[in-house]
Order: sequence, then structure tokens, then C-alpha cells
Amino acid sequence: MIKKSEILLSHPAHFLALGFGSGLAVVGPGTVGTLWAWAAYVLMDYCLGTAQIAGVILASLLMGWWACTVTADHMGVSDPSAIVWDEVVAFWIILFVWMPASFSGQLVAFLLFRYFDIAKPGPVGLSDRLFKGGGYRGGFGIMLDDLVAAFCTLLVLALWQATHWD
Repeated sequence: MIKKSEILLSHPAHFLALGFGSGLAVVGPGTVGTLWAWAAYVLMDYCLGTAQIAGVILASLLMGWWACTVTADHMGVSDPSAIVWDEVVAFWIILFVWMPASFSGQLVAFLLFRYFDIAKPGPVGLSDRLFKGGGYRGGFGIMLDDLVAAFCTLLVLALWQATHWD
């Protein structure tokens, strides 16, 4: 078992799973990781095309499954709070679908996602409980509840948008 303070650079999977260090925040690592994801997405949106961003997201999903699995196993915890790659990829998916959006629209997406990820209502909580454990099942579970939270966020945003057409 590796301590949080020693893990970041001890393995490439750890560097990725810990969101390039954002998951080591003392308070609210999931929120800090999501803020990092937001900033990184804005940069990607500026530098890359739609197909390239989609490729980054797809690769990040697959690499994230591996990185979350390895890191959780090395830390000896089924879903350590320091692992934030699940938040990163999920929020990238939200922004990929939701953009272009104003800053306030992006902020609403951020707040909704953090609500679903923290409170874990309904399907988010169910998906979180279904895939606990070690190995690749655990890494999949780490990623899955945030993907469900992203889906719920996008559903609320779509419903809001559909009811507020001018």
C-alpha cells in the first residue's frame, strides 16, 4: 500500500489517475479535479478540432480504466478520493456535448455535475455500489458512477434547454 504523498510520480498510471496532481488537494479533490478538467477542456477546445477532442476523450476513457485500476490496487482502497481521472473524463464528456456554452452555462454544468457526483442520487448511487472491488471491475466502477453522473447532468441540461426555447 502506497501513501497518497508518495504516489504521484511512482507510476505513470498514478500520475494520470490523480489528475496530474489535482487529486492530491487536501480539500475537495473531486472538485479540484473537475476544475482542472474544465481548464484543460477550454485549452483543448482552443487547440484541437472536434474529432481530435473526441479521440482524446475516447483514449482517456480507456487509459483511465487502466490507470484507476492500477492506482486503486496500489493504494489498497477500492475508490480512493485522490483518484480524479473519472471526474476529468466525465466532465470532458459533458463539455463536449454542451459546448459552445457561455461561462454561466459551463458553470451550471459544473455545479450540476458536482451535485450528481457528490450526492449520488438514484442511478449514480446504484452504479457506484454495483462495481466495488479490486481489479478491472473496480477500475470500471470508479469510472462508471461519474459517467452516469455526466449522463444525468446532460439530461437535466437538455430538459432545461428544451423547456426554455424562446
